[in-house]
Amino acid sequence: MSTENTKLPANPLNLSRGAMLMIEIALAIGGFGIGTGEFAAMGLMPGIAAGLGVSEPQVGHLISAYALGVVVGAPLLAIAGSRLYRRHLLIGLMAFYALANLASTLAPGYHSLMAIRFIAGLPHGTYFGVAALVVATLVPPDQRGKAVSRVMIGLTLAILIGNPLATWLGQSISWRYAFALVTGISVLTTCLIVIFVPLNRQQPRNNPLSEMKAFNRPQAWLALAMGATGFAGVFCVFSYLAPTLLEVTEVDKGWIPVAMATFGLGGFMGNIVGGWLFDRFRFRGVGGVLLWSAAVLLIFPLATHQLWSVLLATFLVGTVGAISPILQTHLMDAAPGAETLAAASHHAAFNTANALGPWLGGLAITAGLGWSSTGYVGAATALTGLAIFAFAWRLEPASS
Repeated sequence: MSTENTKLPANPLNLSRGAMLMIEIALAIGGFGIGTGEFAAMGLMPGIAAGLGVSEPQVGHLISAYALGVVVGAPLLAIAGSRLYRRHLLIGLMAFYALANLASTLAPGYHSLMAIRFIAGLPHGTYFGVAALVVATLVPPDQRGKAVSRVMIGLTLAILIGNPLATWLGQSISWRYAFALVTGISVLTTCLIVIFVPLNRQQPRNNPLSEMKAFNRPQAWLALAMGATGFAGVFCVFSYLAPTLLEVTEVDKGWIPVAMATFGLGGFMGNIVGGWLFDRFRFRGVGGVLLWSAAVLLIFPLATHQLWSVLLATFLVGTVGAISPILQTHLMDAAPGAETLAAASHHAAFNTANALGPWLGGLAITAGLGWSSTGYVGAATALTGLAIFAFAWRLEPASS
């Protein structure tokens, strides 16, 4: 299947550059809120554990519960919403996310919080998928990767700014204020979408069964498998970064927000590079990023004993986020006729990685291999993703 013949339709709205900018800003702020909500528990792992009277690996299960919510919700809500206008779907998804994070703020205990975090994850993937699809249809075909990466900047800024801010709030007052912050950002995003994202009545609205049938292509499933395995190592390291800093690097907890911001800076840079890589190399960019991922994850355990080196390694691990805009845009090409489901499923795959990474890391830590072992576990998952890429590459046309 040639991706050259599966481009998304050109923008029928003829929007000005200023209008496009406001659309991208509105959608990126939503990504900022969702990313802050997704990663908040990682930076607050010690505080949540103490506040709820559970262990840090049990807090890791809260992260996995959210990720599993994304995995379940992304395809289901994308299929259910395929008949809706994308503007209406985005409004509904962000309103739902605001309510779910308000419930997280008020959760009375560990088990209720776990159930709520699962529910909060449901709209995550569909929001990002639909947001990426909206901007991809509003720019020329050779600029789609960069347009998608600009929307995903919100997610990387969440790691760079939102997560350290949430961590600081949680350490200064209570972890509950982190989710209250996310609630406020989600309400703001809902209002911005209402104001700035136009209603495109010419948008094709698919039959759910037709969308599922169109999605059932080998390249789409292989791309999802690459995201689910190849990115698990990043989440494996990042999920246990806070206790690694405390137990291995032996620094004060005040360095945790700094490390989170360092990871976010790496993600910000990687996201920008990833958009460029897709527009320049298309699918080939995935292989390069996965090789880079395996290398930096192997380096990470060796760097955890000194503050300067662990911060540098954390930055490098963050740059692996370059794979996200590449796979996101590739998936929309790989499943013509099922673009909404494909774009949303990308985030289901990445949150399968978000569930798989902390789980594998927890197994290694519980087995006595130490907090730093997450880097070696992560390198193994990156190499698994690279093997899947090598198989998928054989199915790609020479032009890709």
